[in-house]
Amino acid sequence: MLESPYVSRQFSLSDPRMSHEKTLILATHNSHKVEELSSALGGLGLIIKTLDDFPQVGEIEETGKTLLENAFLKAKTVHNITGFPAIADDTGLEVEALNGAPGVYSARYAGENATVADNVNKMLFELDGVESKKRVATFRTVIAFVTSEKEQWVDGFIQGNITHSPVGKNGFGYDPIFYVPGLDKTFAEMSSEEKNEISHRGRAVKKIITILKNEFED
Repeated sequence: MLESPYVSRQFSLSDPRMSHEKTLILATHNSHKVEELSSALGGLGLIIKTLDDFPQVGEIEETGKTLLENAFLKAKTVHNITGFPAIADDTGLEVEALNGAPGVYSARYAGENATVADNVNKMLFELDGVESKKRVATFRTVIAFVTSEKEQWVDGFIQGNITHSPVGKNGFGYDPIFYVPGLDKTFAEMSSEEKNEISHRGRAVKKIITILKNEFED
């Protein structure tokens, strides 16, 4: 479990191209993540690019043992290849009844080439027979930010429960089976605005926005 919302090495940004162009690379091909992050960062006046704009980056193998390691692995790789500031996130769903699994392996819980449906179905199978009050889970996101002379990270998390079957049509990933008791909805039943306000990624994004404001204002 991450102990602090901020861990950083502070330096001044020295690359004038980066500071003046205000270009930021989102280290992902995932259209859902791009939509969520671009919407949240829209007020910063940045030129937002994604891995789709840099095919030379290729696929980045997530070999880290933690969410933090994977986030930095992706952000550093993209920055080193493109030369631009980059942010990358890694997200895990930690289920208490499964001893914290799938965690860092959430995206490939049912195998390397697993689909979203495969992962959801495996989780429901593994939790078959587990009563509702024992299906407690935590969604956690770590976002890493890397420039030529600076590395920082933030995290966000939210606790909920895994449902016994999918509910809702919105969102992506495990959203249809992640129930938030306080709102009496799964993530997949929420609008994107409602989800972004309280979700693990939304909470992490609010923290990274503060860092980015300071970075690009400088």
